[in-house]
Amino acid sequence: MTVQGETVQGDAPAATDGVVITDTAASKVKSLLEQEGRDDLRLRIAVQPGGCSGLRYQLFFDERNLDGDAVRDFGGVAVVTDRMSQPYLAGATIDFVDTIEKQGFTIDNPNAGGSCACGDSFH
Repeated sequence: MTVQGETVQGDAPAATDGVVITDTAASKVKSLLEQEGRDDLRLRIAVQPGGCSGLRYQLFFDERNLDGDAVRDFGGVAVVTDRMSQPYLAGATIDFVDTIEKQGFTIDNPNAGGSCACGDSFH
């Protein structure tokens, strides 16, 4: 995994153990960004209320800069986490899997106490 630096916009301090994405996931994000044809987008990872366990992950491309955003660079891929999501995602690892059984981004989060049966939300 490559961690080049972390910056914070606004007054909030950077999370000491922020979210990390693997080289495989960063490569997939780069590929998706190239398909979009835009160089102003970053991968935003957020936690929102919802799902049967109470909290749900959101991963999407975003061009916004919100007050308190933590921005980390992983091999040229900017990953953004908002101030409210940072404590829930501290130490989480984002990976990308492409197997016969499963394809997509996975999140290994040490802060999740449990998840629902479908794996779509956590608490």
